[in-house]
Amino acid sequence: MAERKVLSKYYPPDFDPSAIERSSRRSRTGGNEPKLSASRLMTPFSMKCTHCGEYIPKGRKFNARKETLEERYLSVQIFRFYIRCTRCSGEITFRTDPKNNDYQCERGAKRNFEVWRDNTDEKYNDETEEQTLDRLEKQHGEKEEQMERDKMAELEDKMLDSKREMKVADALDEIRTRNARIERKEAGGANAALATVQDEINEETLRAEREAAADAEAIRKEFQAKKRAAQDAARVATFEEALNRPVDPDFWKPRKRPAPRDPFGLRKSKPRLG
Repeated sequence: MAERKVLSKYYPPDFDPSAIERSSRRSRTGGNEPKLSASRLMTPFSMKCTHCGEYIPKGRKFNARKETLEERYLSVQIFRFYIRCTRCSGEITFRTDPKNNDYQCERGAKRNFEVWRDNTDEKYNDETEEQTLDRLEKQHGEKEEQMERDKMAELEDKMLDSKREMKVADALDEIRTRNARIERKEAGGANAALATVQDEINEETLRAEREAAADAEAIRKEFQAKKRAAQDAARVATFEEALNRPVDPDFWKPRKRPAPRDPFGLRKSKPRLG
């Protein structure tokens, strides 16, 4: 492997470069093979090599040989491409298919199954140009009718798009407002911080005043309750003392009633002597 990379090669003394026969691929086959041009391409479809079973994905790049065929389709030139398998170097050939707007695999590989392809394309291979035009016109007419029937669906899609745009605009306005508020806060700097601290101090003072007022009210209610209890205890003691006091024996004796008063001087007064 190292000998392949050296800059100078060994040539024997009797080496004659003019004695080497210059042969080409065309001279090997007798000159009947068509002229091929080199081109760089990507595989137009996924395929499987029939020689070794290697899977070649769609889009892999190859150094291919391009052949221009004499065959044409509606004055469209057809090309054939030759590539080699990346595993076994087996030759794979495929050509353009302008009739079906696709490519056609010829030999050396097998095209993989593609779900998205229409299986009904094979039945249109034998139809004439007029039949193809009629079929395409009919399909186009059906498509136009379907589009006319779908006007309401299109209108609904437009309404949904407009609603989506309005939501996006509202979201952008909200973002702009938030950014402006943040910029104002950043511009205020110390003033905003001082205002925040002052608000916290005011809230703390107000909370302390409320707590002090609540404590004073609780003390007042407790004092009133104790005072009421003392007054009730004094009344009970007075009532018990009155019940336990000894009864006066003269309390039940009849008392002499005082003479009734004579406010109008009707009672006879005694004459005064002398």
